[in-house]
Amino acid sequence: MSAAAQRALHKAITSGSFDRAYLFYGENDFLKDAAARQIVDRAVDPGVRDFNVEIRRGADVDAEAMESLLGTPPMMADRRVVVLRDVGALKKPARAALDRYLDNPAPDAIIVLVSAATPGAPDKGLEARTTAVEFPILTEDRIPKWIAHHVNSELGGRITAGAATLLLEAIGTDLPQIVSELEKLMSYADGAEIDEAAVTAIVGIRHGETVADVLDAVAARDPVRAINLLPHVLTTAKTSAVSVVMALTTQMLALAWGRVLRDKGRSSSEVERAYFGLLKESNAMTGRPWGDAVRCWAQALDSWTSADLDHAIDALLMADVALKESRVSSDEQTLVTLILSICNPR
Repeated sequence: MSAAAQRALHKAITSGSFDRAYLFYGENDFLKDAAARQIVDRAVDPGVRDFNVEIRRGADVDAEAMESLLGTPPMMADRRVVVLRDVGALKKPARAALDRYLDNPAPDAIIVLVSAATPGAPDKGLEARTTAVEFPILTEDRIPKWIAHHVNSELGGRITAGAATLLLEAIGTDLPQIVSELEKLMSYADGAEIDEAAVTAIVGIRHGETVADVLDAVAARDPVRAINLLPHVLTTAKTSAVSVVMALTTQMLALAWGRVLRDKGRSSSEVERAYFGLLKESNAMTGRPWGDAVRCWAQALDSWTSADLDHAIDALLMADVALKESRVSSDEQTLVTLILSICNPR
């Protein structure tokens, strides 16, 4: 979501002073649902929530039900909340009733319209009548900050930057799974700050033995270290041979692109800035926070020739096909062959 919309929504949830109608759109269903729950929790006292909170799906609401939902006053409370999921599924009569209401929404109700997870711009008619907030998929670069915010504001705890990054490397970008692990970590920490040792104890991943460390070793053309890390890395949650190949593919394509820029006379700092721009446009899987990836690529760039990188990309394609179509070798054996081929093409 845009920074301004994010700040405004956070301020409204913190203060309890909400706009009359919201439109949540974008590809991140998890964050849309979480924001809707936060509005309900902040706006309506638990004791009267059964009377003053309605959560429906667009396909299940006809015009008569829509008018009833929007026209019912709060009971034993100052306001009520209506959450309408998959608003795009409304039939025309129900949508017409919603539009009429949004032209003059009631002051004692908060309407939260949640669009289905689709990329692109929101419904223009709803956007014009509501406070629209976008919830895009979080990139790997943003997730450590989101983890820290969630632990602090939602769980009432603290987590170190290193622990947040380690958790990302262990779980990936699966926010529901990250939240589940954070709840376990909060219990394990028992009021103390969550650190890397806690993540190792609960999630089973150790600093220096992550996908990021495999990527660093390959970038440094150190196949022995990369291969020695594989047995442990492949046992961690959300990590598979396919995900390792995807992260390696992003890295080697980035190195190939950077090699072209360097050959054109671009400085290291210019290449780093170009990398950040590329990542913002592509949303590629880096296997770690963007800053760590960019630093690795920029430092390793001069160790690779264009021919080496062309060979690496061909080897990655062969490995991808082997993982999806062949069962002659194990996944680990396929990755060992791939890493040796990339690091020592001759």
